[in-house]
Amino acid sequence: MTLKKTLTIAGSDTSGGAGIQADLKTFQELGTYGMTALTVIVTMDPDNHWSHDVHSLPIDVVKAQIKTALSTGIDAVKTGMLSTEEVIQTAGEAISESGAEHVVIDPVMVCKGEDEVLNPGTVDAMIEYLLPRAEIVTPNLFEAGQLAGMKTPATVEQMKTVAEKIHSLGAKNVVIKGGKQLQHDKAADLFYDGSTHLLLESEKTDTHYNHGAGCTFAAAITANLANGSDMKSAVIDAKAFVAAAIANGWKLNDYVGPVMHGAKSRFGGPEITTTEV
Repeated sequence: MTLKKTLTIAGSDTSGGAGIQADLKTFQELGTYGMTALTVIVTMDPDNHWSHDVHSLPIDVVKAQIKTALSTGIDAVKTGMLSTEEVIQTAGEAISESGAEHVVIDPVMVCKGEDEVLNPGTVDAMIEYLLPRAEIVTPNLFEAGQLAGMKTPATVEQMKTVAEKIHSLGAKNVVIKGGKQLQHDKAADLFYDGSTHLLLESEKTDTHYNHGAGCTFAAAITANLANGSDMKSAVIDAKAFVAAAIANGWKLNDYVGPVMHGAKSRFGGPEITTTEV
C-alpha cells in the first residue's frame, strides 16, 4: 500500500487544535502520509489567561526540515503560519523546487484584531513568493482584504470583488472563508476559479468551539487534491469535513475549544449546497 505524501510548512500549536497538529490529524483522517516543517512554536500561558507566545525557529532549521521532507518526493504541500519575510521566501522557493503537483496556501496572518495594520512587508512577501505558486489560496475575510489591498469584505458581493483581485495576483483558485463576520444567514464560503464564483453553503453551528477550523479546511483541501480530487470537489468535500468538525467541537479548557477532526468519519457531514453567484 502506498499513501500520497503531504507536507505542511507551518507553526506548531502546543494546545493541539490548530497549526501542524490540525494538519496532521486531517491528513491522517483523509488517508495521506503527513510530514512537517515547523516555522514557529506557539505556547499558551495558563497563568495569564492563555496568552500566546510565538517562538520562531532559526531559518537554517526551517530549511533543513523542508529539505528532509522534499527529499522523499511530496505530492502536495500546504503552508500555514510563516512568521517572517525570510521564511515566506524560503517556503515559496522550496515549493518551486519541490515538484509537488499540488500547492495550497493558507495565508495565516498573526494579528490582535481585524483592525490591526499588519507588517506590509509580510503581506507583500506572500504576494510575491506564494500567490504565484498557489494552486489555491484559502484566506479568511481579514486575510483576503489584506492580500487584495481592500477593506475586509462583509458581504458575498464584496467577497467576489476581493477574490477576483487575489486571482489577478497569481493564485489559480481562491476560496474565501466567510466565518461569523459575514453578513449571511448560512455558513458560506466563496470559491473562484478565474471564471465562476461558486457560493458554498451549509447550516451555521452556534458554537465557540472552532479552534483550528481554518487550518483544518486548508489541510483537507490539500489531502483531497493529493488523493486525486478535482479542485471543485476537493473544496466542497473539505467544507463538509470542517463543518462536521466544527459541529462537534468541544471544550478543552476555559479558554479554547478545538474542532473534532475525526467527526465526519464518525458522524457524517452536512449537506453542502453550491450556487453560482
